[in-house]
Amino acid sequence: MYARVVRFTDVKPERIEEIKTRASEAGGPPEGVPSTGIQIMLDEDQGTAVVVQLFDTEEDMHTGEQVLEQMDASETPGTRASVDRGEIKLDLKAG
Repeated sequence: MYARVVRFTDVKPERIEEIKTRASEAGGPPEGVPSTGIQIMLDEDQGTAVVVQLFDTEEDMHTGEQVLEQMDASETPGTRASVDRGEIKLDLKAG
């Protein structure tokens, strides 16, 4: 499994709610993004968010990234501060 992790600044809680609503209505990732899941962490005090996008393969991650990089800035949670990508080497869950 692979992940693309994007950190955003200048994030408002209302914007995250809009994204949650849009994602729920769409029933999946944007067209052309072969993602298997997404997680969003919001730090309201700092106005930052971390978005983790999950992919089955490295190729899927790169395909999705090409689409995501073309997104209009108004469709993102805030100002993109950093992007990391790589293979998940450990995924432990309690219980």
